[in-house]
Amino acid sequence: MAKSLYETLGVSENSSADEIKKAYRKLARKYHPDVNKDESAIEKFKEINAAYEVLSDKKKKDEYDMYGDQIFGGQNFHDFAQNQGGNVDLDELLKNIFGGGGGGGFGGGGFGGGSSMDLDQKTTIIIPFAVSILGGKHHVSVSSDSFDIKIPAGIKNGETLRVRGKGHSGMGQKGDLLIKVEVSASPTFERKDNDLYCDMEVPLKEALFGGKVLVKTSIYDDITIKVPQNTKNGQKFRVKGKGVTDRKTALAGNLYLTANITLPNVDEMDEDLKNMLEEKLPEGEVASEE
Repeated sequence: MAKSLYETLGVSENSSADEIKKAYRKLARKYHPDVNKDESAIEKFKEINAAYEVLSDKKKKDEYDMYGDQIFGGQNFHDFAQNQGGNVDLDELLKNIFGGGGGGGFGGGGFGGGSSMDLDQKTTIIIPFAVSILGGKHHVSVSSDSFDIKIPAGIKNGETLRVRGKGHSGMGQKGDLLIKVEVSASPTFERKDNDLYCDMEVPLKEALFGGKVLVKTSIYDDITIKVPQNTKNGQKFRVKGKGVTDRKTALAGNLYLTANITLPNVDEMDEDLKNMLEEKLPEGEVASEE
């Protein structure tokens, strides 16, 4: 059974309390940040102090001797310490694992009976708008681990995904990775609940006399919309079921298209048509001058 805390202090499992203390003091002087200016010395110093926290306490030492590195999820102590991140107080972490000074252990306040230690890890990812609607894969890199996760269709901005077993290690188990999902804004669409909204360019001819307009959504396949005669600018059209699929009910919202009438370039018109329009089109009301 691996017991890397002894390796951290450079002593054997059969060492006496005095030998453990002597080894600790020697290493603590060697790696103290005031003496050793090497950047790696800081982490080494933390590990030495944390190891001594366990091996100098008879109850904690007995517990560690029984279970060894199973307490660190099967990792050696150095790897366990590194995976906790640079801002973690290892002394406090081990106190939580071993139940502090209150005789914890597996059956009490230690890691088998409701430890306050939180092994979950948190991170944030940003996904494209289209992926939030249709779902897909996203690559995640965290704590020297790299893997793909599945993004469910219809996920909302700010939701959290849980990946089992990808958190910190400790207490003979692994925590989960909690991933907060942020969705990139779309230049085309606006989402409201499970409905989508976007503009639809309608040429003047189709707006006046009716016809079919091709809408390129960039998310779904192209959609053909039949617009009636005298379509007004800002008029809304509903495409049922082309919104966002609700993750709980599996029902899809709607897509709402707002007509944006596009006018032809007068300079590119046929002269006869331009003259006729200028002559025949009704003039707007002119405000009277006072």
